[in-house]
This record gives sequence, C-alpha cells and structure tokens, in this order.
Amino acid sequence: MALKPDEITAIIKKELEKYQSRLRVESIGTVTQVGDAIARIYGLDDVMAGELVQFPNNVTGMVLNLEEDSVGAVIFGTDNPDQTIKEGDIVKRTGKIAQVPVGDALVGRVVNALGRSVDGKGPITSEKYRPLEMGAPNVVQRQPVNESLETGIKAIDAMIPIGRGQRELIIGDRQTGKTAIVLDTIINQKNKEVFCIYVAIGQKISSIVEVSEILRKHGAMQYTTIISASSRASASLQYLAPYAGCAIGEEFMYSGKDVLIIYDDLSKHAQAYRQLSLLLRRPPGREAYPGDIFYLHSRLLERAAKLNDELGAGSMTAIPIVETQAGDITSYIPTNVISITDGQIYLENDLFYAGVRPAINVGLSVSRVGGKAQKKAMRKVAGKLRLDLAQYRELVAFTQFGTELDKTTQAQLNRGEKVVEILKQNQFAPLAISEQVIIIYCATQGWLDIIDTHKIRKFETEFFQYLENNAPQIKRAIEEKDDLDAELAQKLEHSFTKFKEAFLKNN
Repeated sequence: MALKPDEITAIIKKELEKYQSRLRVESIGTVTQVGDAIARIYGLDDVMAGELVQFPNNVTGMVLNLEEDSVGAVIFGTDNPDQTIKEGDIVKRTGKIAQVPVGDALVGRVVNALGRSVDGKGPITSEKYRPLEMGAPNVVQRQPVNESLETGIKAIDAMIPIGRGQRELIIGDRQTGKTAIVLDTIINQKNKEVFCIYVAIGQKISSIVEVSEILRKHGAMQYTTIISASSRASASLQYLAPYAGCAIGEEFMYSGKDVLIIYDDLSKHAQAYRQLSLLLRRPPGREAYPGDIFYLHSRLLERAAKLNDELGAGSMTAIPIVETQAGDITSYIPTNVISITDGQIYLENDLFYAGVRPAINVGLSVSRVGGKAQKKAMRKVAGKLRLDLAQYRELVAFTQFGTELDKTTQAQLNRGEKVVEILKQNQFAPLAISEQVIIIYCATQGWLDIIDTHKIRKFETEFFQYLENNAPQIKRAIEEKDDLDAELAQKLEHSFTKFKEAFLKNN
C-alpha cells in the first residue's frame, strides 16, 4: 500500500506537536592535579563548600577548598584514588551536600563514614538522610541538663557524674583504659532506652572488630551503631566519621530519644584533618595544625544538647576521647577540647600500673554539670566519699616523710584505703545505682574499716548476693524512692551486721 505525501506530512506534524525540548545544564570542571587522595579542579565556579562532586568510574569527592582559580576536593570511595583518577578527567557537580542515611536501619550495624555497610550484612536501606554538617541547637532550643546518664562505674557516677545532654571528655595516655570506660557505659545502657553510637577513628581494624564482638557478647549491639574509620581508611573518611555519627544521633535526638555518642578519639581526628589541610596547601599554625582546628571540634561537640520540651526533650550526650603524650594535658588538642567540654575524666598512668582500675585521678577530673543531674540517693552518699578520698591523698603524701602517726591519722589512712579499694571495678561489670549507693554508704560510714583491704572486693560481691537473697527490698526501695532515708539505712545496717559476722567467721 502506497503512502500519500500529505498523510506522511500530517503524521510528522502530529509528532512534532508532541515533542518537548528539555534543556539540561551541567556544571563541569577538569582535574588539573591529583595526588594523596586530593584533586585540584579547574572550573566548577558555582560549586558549594562541602558539596559532593562526581569523578569518572563512579568515584565521589567532596569540595573543601574554594580558591580564585581552582577548587580543592578530597576523594573517597576507592582504595587507590590516585590511580583511578587522572589529569584531564571531567568532574561534575551533584548539587548535594555530604549526607548519610539515618534511622532505625542503622541500629546494630557497623558502617563507614558515608553510612555504607561494612559488616557483611547487606546494604543499609533507609529513606531518610541527614547532612553531615548541621548547625547546633541554639540557646532557646535547649534546656538545662537535669537527668543522669549512668555509666555503672562507681568512681564516675559518684564523683564525676554525667548528665544526659552533657559533653564529658575522657583524657589520658594510651593503654590507660579509656575505651574500657566507654564500653562499660554502653553496656550499662541496656534496657534504659538510650541509643548508642561508637565512632572509631584511626584505630586498627582488629580493635574495631574486638569492640563489636564485646558489645555483641553483652547484648549491647541491639541499640548501638559503630562508625568505622580505621587507620586503613583515607584521611578524608577519618575526618568525616564523627560528623556522620553525630548526624545519625541527631535523627534520634530530634525524635525525642536519648543518645550517647562516643568519639574514639579526637586526637587522631585532628591529625587526619591536619593531613588534609596541609595537602590542600592551607597555611599551618601551631604544631602544623590549621587555624580552624578549634572550630573543627567546637562545631562537632556543640551539637550535643538536651532539647527543650517543644522539640521533644531528646538529648545527645557526647563523650569524646583524647590521647595525651606522657600525661601532658596542656598540649594543643587536649586544651582545646577541655575548653569546649563540660568537664573531663583524667586517667593516670601511675594509678593504672598500681592496680587502681579504672585509673581515674579524682583531683584532676571534674564534671561541671553532672551534680545537678545526679540521683538524690547518690548525691547524699557521694559528698562524704570525695572528702574521705581527698584527706587520704593528702595524708599519703604526708606519711612519705616517715613521721610517726597518731591514732586518728591511722584511722583516716585505713578508711582511705578501703575507699580506694571499693572504687576499683572489674571491666564489663557495670553496677546498678542502688548497689553503688549501698557499698559507698558502707565505706563512708566506716563499716568496712574492720575488713582486711585485700578482702574488700570479695566482701562486696558476696554482700550484694546476700542482699539479693535475703533483703531484696532494700535495693528496690533505693531505686523507687531515689533516696537512702533513716529507715532504709537502719535496715541496711542490720543486714550488713548479720552478713559481716558470717563473713569474718568464714574468712
């Protein structure tokens, strides 16, 4: 069948009427230099600071430097970026600021700084995303810290208490038990509806696996997310990791939930940022760190807060860790972070090697908020504890001169020894607040003075067991009333006396 020319014309006209032209404008640049996971790009005049850019072969980067004639970007998403990307490659804008997936899909998972799964359990599927960099809640959006976050560690809950929404620094030399304290704190949040995030920066992969296994063994991975930026990861991913963890935590905080986030550790984070800054040719300052190193940590830690009731009264408690060299807390990064946080827990080498674990130096440690958030029962017994300990430390220094001691001084030294002994605690064995109150009350009242110091730990364990079997109402009453009144103290004394007689007879 022959087609007529006017029919063909009619069909073409009809199709042309349907046609809609779509104009797509793309902003592109060219790689002029690449090396050490840093790319210099010519073009991209309208790119934003912190924006993601797309390199060939599905490699992503993030813009950090905006200069007059070029753009400096860090590259991530590949093991050998310098070999994957070459000079002359085309780079495209994405229009997106760096963001991570957030929400319940991340609970119980191990992810990298971009929110991608690294635990072999399949990809993270979440519809919600949050930008890595966000402004901190302002003064009006916050409320005072008024609820305690219990660590389960006697020395901390009694003398350096942490409140929900506080920022408490843990500082000390390597191998003094900093990570052990935060792991105990995470384990202690079981059944307390606190979502935990552990950000591992610049650590060995084996250490991160060990942390994950410990938390899984104690049933803590059910409410924990681990952000892994190991020492093998690029400096750019180590730099982004804490912000990714913070964004994941903020989703829960703004949903009215309580969050605990641990940054382990910010010394390595600062070193990763210094590496990036020097490669981007930013001018170095003190210890070769760039001028904005203080802002790096302040904009991160200020995002921890206790929100007001209108915003759901959620909270995010930040526990950053900083490693010192030879106990020097006056160096650059430690002093920066000390000035940003609401207190610090200082771990001391000498105490650690003397067998005092956790090795907390109570004299140099302080919590500028926690007392207001401390449980009433604990506040009642803890005041005397701090005083006994301070007197003991003073007397120990005095007795080194070899002077003869009167009976009062000997009694104070004996009491101090017992107090130091009860503050020692095994790892991964956090105590309930009621148990802490009971044992601290026994020590400060002088009831333990008659027990040999080396038997104190055994006495404590067996006494808790005795109370569980014979007087469980004492612990229950302390938890319910949040107080240790005269009537309860009398019942406790009666139980203590009965148990002490049996203990001394058998030991």
